[in-house]
Amino acid sequence: MRKLLFLIAILCAGTRLPGQDATNLYAGQGQLILTNFVSAPFPHPKRANGHVYHDKTYTTEDHYSDSHVALFVPKGFRAGSTIDLVVHFHGWNNNVTNVLRRYNLINQFVESGRNAILIVPQGPLDANDSFGGKMEDARGFKKFIDEAIDVLQKNGISQRAEPYRIILSSHSGGYEAVYSIVARGGMSDKIREIWLFDSLYAGTETFAVWFDHHKGRFIDLYTKDGGTTGETFNLMEALRGNNVSFFEATETNSTAKDLRDNHLVFLFTDLPHDEVMQGRNTFRQLLETSSLDAISGWKPTHAH
Repeated sequence: MRKLLFLIAILCAGTRLPGQDATNLYAGQGQLILTNFVSAPFPHPKRANGHVYHDKTYTTEDHYSDSHVALFVPKGFRAGSTIDLVVHFHGWNNNVTNVLRRYNLINQFVESGRNAILIVPQGPLDANDSFGGKMEDARGFKKFIDEAIDVLQKNGISQRAEPYRIILSSHSGGYEAVYSIVARGGMSDKIREIWLFDSLYAGTETFAVWFDHHKGRFIDLYTKDGGTTGETFNLMEALRGNNVSFFEATETNSTAKDLRDNHLVFLFTDLPHDEVMQGRNTFRQLLETSSLDAISGWKPTHAH
């Protein structure tokens, strides 16, 4: 799996946009806030001396010192006493501004019409590493969400709103942050859905405990060559052995109703690993079929 992710990381390499350029790029669709968080995944003591992978050293200064977090507020968003959040963790050899652009996250988020905030923290910066930094610390995610709520308040997006529904999403190597959050992040009662975009490499028992004890939706999208097939098949076999029902289909044969009505969803896609989020606008489709409310007056501009 590590060798495979290394090859994928080379293909996924992107460039960083200056913060102001990135915020201007999405000004017509809503408000993009790029700011530093104290509770961001990095820096972290476990990467104080950097990280070595395949004889390549990723230094702390260049790869584990960036504490940027992107928060996107779509036009028409209305906050109440509670607020819904979608938190996405990127994979290897990537950075926040490239992730937003490469995977068309903001366009898909806007087109979904959800009354929620998209949050994308910087993980290991352009590094081949799945370590989730502070997201792996006990209650690290709770501190992160508390700070996100403060940032939204300071930017006039909301009053002191409490998080109501949180959706965790990961692509590729972002899985480690997600299962660590589920295991010890301190927000289990708020996590309503988990989406793994070709990202089920480990943490399977942790995910199983979560969906066994919660009614929220768990979606595992996997590919033939992304390295997640074996773990996905093992999980489905374990569920069958315990007479646990789930929905299994190819991505192109699943309907919006299938996605809305099922608690456990396993989708095979023939898309390449680096296109599973945006190749068929699957991120948008999961948003539209999620537990999140739509923005008042929203109407889809695409086949729904």
